[in-house]
Amino acid sequence: MPLAPASPRKAGKPMLKFPCLVMDHDDTVVQSEATVNYPFFVYILDQFRPGTTITLEQYVDGCCNLGFARMCREWYGFTEQELVDEYLGWQEYIQTHIPAPFPGICRLLRRQREAGGLICVVSHSCISNITRDYQTHFGILPDDIYGWDLPEEQRKPSTYPLECIMEKYNLSPEELLVVDDMKPAWEMASCAGVPIAFAAWGRQEYPNILQEMRRLCDFSFNTPAELEHFLFEEDHNR
Repeated sequence: MPLAPASPRKAGKPMLKFPCLVMDHDDTVVQSEATVNYPFFVYILDQFRPGTTITLEQYVDGCCNLGFARMCREWYGFTEQELVDEYLGWQEYIQTHIPAPFPGICRLLRRQREAGGLICVVSHSCISNITRDYQTHFGILPDDIYGWDLPEEQRKPSTYPLECIMEKYNLSPEELLVVDDMKPAWEMASCAGVPIAFAAWGRQEYPNILQEMRRLCDFSFNTPAELEHFLFEEDHNR
């Protein structure tokens, strides 16, 4: 598949329900939690806190409600150096562990790009693996990425990424749609006045998260195909 680079912003705004999709990455676009991120954290936790264990359900709960760094500090007493060491080890690990995309997400992203819309990524992954996954699976690159490479105070749930996107592309809050599976994204979006869609397709086995996120978010979709229909095929005047 030929690689389509991020498209330059043209004069005027595309006739889309949401000219800019603000996509999360892990467990919204790619299926990385159970196959990549959790197994590595099990390994690193045993290295830093020998004998300490964590279940997948506990890992999901901590990441969803606290965010990864806060979970590491509050639950396991990670030092700042340990957080750095964990990140460096994770970067090496993901070079040889490429998660699969969710079925249907490629078509959604390519339709957004082909219609002239923006695709920005706000994630707790880093630029290198996000661009690799987009290149490998979709043949396109995001227009912008705001990830773990940022200083912690500028990462999600900070509104900094959304403020940057709106300023750079001259967009109002209602012209963005955040698509995410975890609570820190809702905190970010609600503080910035930006609508958010719950990517429920990665959370079907977690009823507590499903219930809370459906209650908090403006929209909820069980599959990427449902979101695609909402974005491109429903009557935009409803």
